[in-house]
Amino acid sequence: MKKFRWPLIVLSLLIIIYMAVAWIVPQQFDKKLNKTQKPPPYLVSNKALHLYQSLDFVADLHCDALLWDRDLTEKNDIGHVDFPRMQQVNMALQAFTIVTKSPSGQNFRKNSGDTFDNITLLNFLQAKPLSNWFSLAERAVYQSQQLFKFADEYEDPFIVVKSREDLNQLITSRKENRRVTGGFLGIEGAHCLEGKMENLEKLYQEGVRMLAPTHFFDNALGGSAHGIEKGGLTDFGREVIQRMDALEMIIDLAHASPALIDDVLDLSQRPVLVSHTGVKGTRDNVRNLSDTHIRRIAANGGLIGVGFFAGAVNEPLTQGIVEAMKHIKSIAGVACIALGSDYDGSATVPFDVTGLPLLVEEMLAQGFKEDEIRAIMGENVKRFMLQNLP
Repeated sequence: MKKFRWPLIVLSLLIIIYMAVAWIVPQQFDKKLNKTQKPPPYLVSNKALHLYQSLDFVADLHCDALLWDRDLTEKNDIGHVDFPRMQQVNMALQAFTIVTKSPSGQNFRKNSGDTFDNITLLNFLQAKPLSNWFSLAERAVYQSQQLFKFADEYEDPFIVVKSREDLNQLITSRKENRRVTGGFLGIEGAHCLEGKMENLEKLYQEGVRMLAPTHFFDNALGGSAHGIEKGGLTDFGREVIQRMDALEMIIDLAHASPALIDDVLDLSQRPVLVSHTGVKGTRDNVRNLSDTHIRRIAANGGLIGVGFFAGAVNEPLTQGIVEAMKHIKSIAGVACIALGSDYDGSATVPFDVTGLPLLVEEMLAQGFKEDEIRAIMGENVKRFMLQNLP
């Protein structure tokens, strides 16, 4: 009996240590990586607050909150987005985007998908199911199912938007009860397909309605703006884009290389969007859109979500966000501009979701008209989604 006692004791201690790490460490990562420059509450002028409160539909195109070990049905004091904070700021629709892989040393300039993956480590530390440790596709399925789980558990109606009918239900319900909120699912990087078309079909069945071909590294679909080759679409990438068109899935060109953007715009028969980006006209780097691509995306009825983080826009960030919007407006009009915060995307942003009225105040200060502000804060997204959801 003594022969087996010590291995059991050691195993028990390892399990206790792992459980303690899973309880403490992920929250510390979340707190360290998802910061705001200023904590809430946020103060704005009466004029900006009155205008903000009159907005019928506020929407954002990019948030990675599902990546973190955080209950989105509770108001958290870390991170940027959860359901109660969405309600507090009268947000109608949030895109919840799924991250499945992030290379060690991730940077804007050059990354390889062969380096150590930070998301594998995060799934281990968060004590996620074993299937998540070894499969990018399973990570995407798990995060998709988490949004539906949170929606089912929440005390107020939360609608996961998968269709035009769902969106109309959200719009109609909010006329009677502004506590009704909604979200839709996107994926940041199609490496989670693992080179298999059947995984696209599976994720569509799980409710995913938006997909970005690439994230921070080149993959089986084509080149990333931050990859090694930075090429265009591969043959498999073309097949995926054509199938997405057939399914009426939204193509997200965030993080795509210029060559891949051109290939998608030449191939796809539908409007596309860029969920979170900056523009070279105010901050010139490989991450941001050229004027040529802005014009092409806008001309085809697409959307450009302006990011809230350094690299996408200049400091001070709130001012930089609106400066990027002004540049887009100057060359392509207002109808293509949207919010693309990158909330909870391991980014420091000027404010969490409850600080969105500050953006309205800055837009007023930089000369945007009220109807333009309404369009940018959400009406453009509503129109786009009503036109392009299945």
